[in-house]
Amino acid sequence: MAPGDGQTVDEQFARLPRSRQRELEEKGLGLPRLREIALEEGGEPAVQHILAEHSRPSSLWDFDGDRRTDESRGAWPWMRLLLAAVIGVVLCLLSTYVLNSSALFVGVACGVVVAWAGFKTRRSLGGLVACGLVAVAYVALIWMGSYTADEWYLHLRGQETTVTYAKPLHEQASHGVRVTYCRVTLPDGTVRRVFKNDKRCTDEAMVGAKTHAVIDPSDHYRPVLGGKSAIGGTIAAYVCLGFAAVLVLTPVAAAVMSRSNERRSGRGEQGRRASGTDV
Repeated sequence: MAPGDGQTVDEQFARLPRSRQRELEEKGLGLPRLREIALEEGGEPAVQHILAEHSRPSSLWDFDGDRRTDESRGAWPWMRLLLAAVIGVVLCLLSTYVLNSSALFVGVACGVVVAWAGFKTRRSLGGLVACGLVAVAYVALIWMGSYTADEWYLHLRGQETTVTYAKPLHEQASHGVRVTYCRVTLPDGTVRRVFKNDKRCTDEAMVGAKTHAVIDPSDHYRPVLGGKSAIGGTIAAYVCLGFAAVLVLTPVAAAVMSRSNERRSGRGEQGRRASGTDV
């Protein structure tokens, strides 16, 4: 068996995806024939050319083009990518409760694992497109999620109640800019800064006046003046739902297609064995 790049014909043939091996056998260029060609004069370059041509996926969208021969199950790399991406997004969103918008860095750190999982998938054009869609969806989810998770939380768990305007705070910021922080008194007597100022809260004449606000029952997030419609984050939530669907459905579809290719390849091999054409 003539070596090529330090590998024998048998080793090079074994590295081909199963679908490419089947194509060679159907063309009469199975492993026995390649061995014969390699032993002929000038046969090594010919074998190298044949194997190189068939190492590429027969279809640009072929998810069966295994890049690694030790990945016997085509569906697993895609499910691993799905798990890594979902876990990364969940960890990022959960960490916003403590880190607020800085939770983005948690998502970026988890993104290293997601990138590794994506690298372990297929290298066909279809695989690259699938990995690209997952990457875009992941970045969008951790980016928007880290900045709007508090708004989503208040939409889900916030309680609308009546609060009292408290005296606002006026502080001197950098470059001589005067900043006003509005505050309200909650029903339990606690004075809290609000999430966003409104036109009335900056007027000290409104101190003691009643208004509506959405408060966090756990008192972790600041109150939002007005009803739940004033919280915001609704559009971002719908956009993130779309990206979440892409994040989940893309690797699932790739796994299904990859598994389907494996089954077709397995049935083809069984048919050749039954007819005595298997090598």
